[in-house]
Amino acid sequence: MDDKHRRERRGAPVDHALSLQHFVAGRWVPGDGPVARSTDPADPAQIVAEYRTAGPELLDEAVRAAVAAQPEWDRQGVIARGLVLRRAAELLAQRAESVAALMTREQGKTLAESRGEVAASVETLHYHAGRARSADGVLYPSGNPDEVVRTVRRPLGVVGVITPWNFPVQIPAWKLAPALLWGNSVVWKPASDTVALAVAFAEILIEAGVPDGVLNLLLAPGSLGAELVERPELSGVTFTGSVPVGRAIQAAVVPRGAKVQLELGGHSAAIVLPDADPAQAAAALVTASMSGTGQKCTAARRIIAVGDAGDRLVAELSARVKGLVVGAGTAPGVEIGPLVSARAAEEVEGAIQQAVDEGATVLARADCPEGGAFVAPTLLAGTPELTISQEEVFGPVATVLRAADLDEAIRLANGTRFGLTAAVFTDDERAVRQCLRDLDAGIVKVNAPNTGSEVHAPFGGLKDSSFPAPREQNGESAAEFFTWTKTAYLRTSAPREQS
Repeated sequence: MDDKHRRERRGAPVDHALSLQHFVAGRWVPGDGPVARSTDPADPAQIVAEYRTAGPELLDEAVRAAVAAQPEWDRQGVIARGLVLRRAAELLAQRAESVAALMTREQGKTLAESRGEVAASVETLHYHAGRARSADGVLYPSGNPDEVVRTVRRPLGVVGVITPWNFPVQIPAWKLAPALLWGNSVVWKPASDTVALAVAFAEILIEAGVPDGVLNLLLAPGSLGAELVERPELSGVTFTGSVPVGRAIQAAVVPRGAKVQLELGGHSAAIVLPDADPAQAAAALVTASMSGTGQKCTAARRIIAVGDAGDRLVAELSARVKGLVVGAGTAPGVEIGPLVSARAAEEVEGAIQQAVDEGATVLARADCPEGGAFVAPTLLAGTPELTISQEEVFGPVATVLRAADLDEAIRLANGTRFGLTAAVFTDDERAVRQCLRDLDAGIVKVNAPNTGSEVHAPFGGLKDSSFPAPREQNGESAAEFFTWTKTAYLRTSAPREQS
């Protein structure tokens, strides 16, 4: 690969489309399927990357390579693997600006949001690299004085990794870093909308020292992901995406005894009690519902105003939503970028119109440029029965609901099939305790936006938001998913004679 193409593959800004390939068995190889492209959502006429998609033959080769490479990767030991992740973190930090620029160009985030995601991804790699030197295994007493009983972590083997477009580097880092640390090999299929970012991240991992065959990257539509999860060689699958696709993966993987980790949809609620400061709550909730153009499963979709909190809160929310600056992510002062694609924008506009047709009231809309995949940030007033109050809308829209008291607010918050995050705004300690106890959510924020998480804390939800498996991010949870536990009985000497 010449220097020009190497710079392109690493995500350096260029004025023409990147030509991408797949990484299989230690080689960059062309696909054998139809030509596909990713485009700039702020200006869809601009092609960011093009490639020929991978088909079943490349999938076969990738799985065979992963199976063959995994035992030697395991034998290198966890500390050696941790050093590879540390080097990857250093390389990503060195290229932070170019990767962020590519992220804004391909995914649409504002440049500030892209830089934040890259920084969080660097932190994730460093965190899991540091886990390599943590204590491993548990000692148990034995009834035999000449014996020690301990547990030993063993890698699953080959793991299928399927990642979304909304956090195109950070979520792959969540999944790939612990999978590789614990000695697994990987076949990774990223979302089709952000393939150039996947290639840029893969190049960093490869340059950091991931051996041939341990990481295999396939650029393809979702149909290849469906074929991937059916492969019996996979001992585990980790997926972030929609509920229907996640449940299909569950149905394919669980019956054969492989592990599955699913992070699916969200319809998060935020409860605002009368004692909360309406300006502070509104500032946090506009961030929670509109940042990232609302393309977060943790976004606050429903804002539940309790009692007297309603009118003051609506006024603050409306003013802030109307003042949001929408535009291309590279433009100075822009707070909200485009959605990832024109198709996504059409879906969100359709959901807003459906809500109005069902009786919702538009409280506020921001100004929005024409062209591109832009949707005006929108605040609605509605009822729990509206479709938009029940089904996830992946865009910059939130609905205000009213509740007479905290008990009703909690019932409304729990009144969907999702249970990822929730938030409550109050200084009432008793109300906080009640929310922590009764809200059906895997993550509860107090006086803070629903969005945002810490890499060392478990991330996951309830109901249709997740699958009952070890959580993501947290080191112990990640180790629990990407390994299995062997119990060893270590006899330290010949058995003693019994008197």
